[in-house]
Amino acid sequence: MTAETLLSQDLWSALTHPRVLLELGLLLLLLGLAAGVVRLLRGPAQAPQATAEDSQGQPGAQPSIWFGHHLIDGVLFPVLALALAYLAKRLLGQAGWGPTVFGIAVPVLISLALIRLSVRVLSAAFPASRMMRLVERSISWLAWGATVLWLTGLLPVLLEWLEEVQWKIGGSTLSLRTLLEGALSAGFVLMIALWVSAALEARLLHGASGEQLSLRKAAANVLRAGLLFIGLLLALSAVGIDLTALSVLGGALGVGIGFGLQKLAANYVSGFVILAERSVRIGDMVRVGEFEGRISDITTRYTVIRAASGREAIVPNETLITGVVENLTLADRKLLLQTQVSVAYGTDVQALRARINEAVAGVERVLSDPAPATHLQGFGADGLDLIVYFWIGDPENGLANVRSAVNLAVLDLFAREGIEIPYPQRVLHQLPAKN
Repeated sequence: MTAETLLSQDLWSALTHPRVLLELGLLLLLLGLAAGVVRLLRGPAQAPQATAEDSQGQPGAQPSIWFGHHLIDGVLFPVLALALAYLAKRLLGQAGWGPTVFGIAVPVLISLALIRLSVRVLSAAFPASRMMRLVERSISWLAWGATVLWLTGLLPVLLEWLEEVQWKIGGSTLSLRTLLEGALSAGFVLMIALWVSAALEARLLHGASGEQLSLRKAAANVLRAGLLFIGLLLALSAVGIDLTALSVLGGALGVGIGFGLQKLAANYVSGFVILAERSVRIGDMVRVGEFEGRISDITTRYTVIRAASGREAIVPNETLITGVVENLTLADRKLLLQTQVSVAYGTDVQALRARINEAVAGVERVLSDPAPATHLQGFGADGLDLIVYFWIGDPENGLANVRSAVNLAVLDLFAREGIEIPYPQRVLHQLPAKN
């Protein structure tokens, strides 16, 4: 009989041992219990997520960090399963039963919980980042690699080797193990800070619109900056960096802001001023220079303006503070538009004006209050120039399409009434021939 056959028989006998089978059954029971608890909690807690809308009014809000998209891809399931498995392991150990399966399950569940936590928090904090997929894979590989080292017994050996690699910086002695543990502690603290800030931001922005949205956006930005700053200080303390040394860094940063970073600092300050005073808000139609569009987002450094053509302009906030910004919807959502048309001389303009106003008022997006108005603009070389004014209440849905609908309504009216739209005419006079 070969060694491979003996090894396979020993492995099979170990896996089919009654104690191992009993632990496997108990582990499956605990996993089922954790899944059942998550399912019960998920019903009322996850219901708003299905119909929630983001701050832009678009469907498809980010899934809950606790519950995720499905039953087991959130943070709650692995954390609850880990707590139950660890409790079962301790009870079996106190009963004199050396746990085998639970000794493997606990490290695996720890890695799963850390991976789910990092993935969900980063996805909620940076939903539009393209780097999240790479970061998620990196965290997963590191976590599972540490789990393999733990289960094989190589992790203590590796930590002892890392402890031996030391060097002195000033009066302090650092080792690779200290740096590794400090980096992990710092990452965990920053992850918690991002989690709290993302939860507070989602709660603040939920259901807000107009002026409330801008004000809550400002509060969310302040909360996130404050929490990340506190998390950074705690992370530096976890690494072992003396926070009193940051006074020198603060002085250098002040000098840098005074010289090279003054524009960046001005943009950040301007962002908080814009969000606080609400002179421009998310959803407003604005014109900055030659660019016109709808404000789709306001961050602490820049404002995103989306044109009807789909182009987006990233405007530094300082420009909106120091330059001239035409806000088309500051007082209300109503916007005045106009179009021009010419009719032939001899047309009954008085009667035609009323019929044009009636035809324009029948266009779907044109408001009846204020009502459309048609005026005689001037006397052209080829006909009478009329200008038609009308109001709309939803400029975010486009301007060119409603203006085209108004032009088509006027054109249909002229076709029904037999009203002539003049075109340029030139009269040529033939001079008499010279003898």
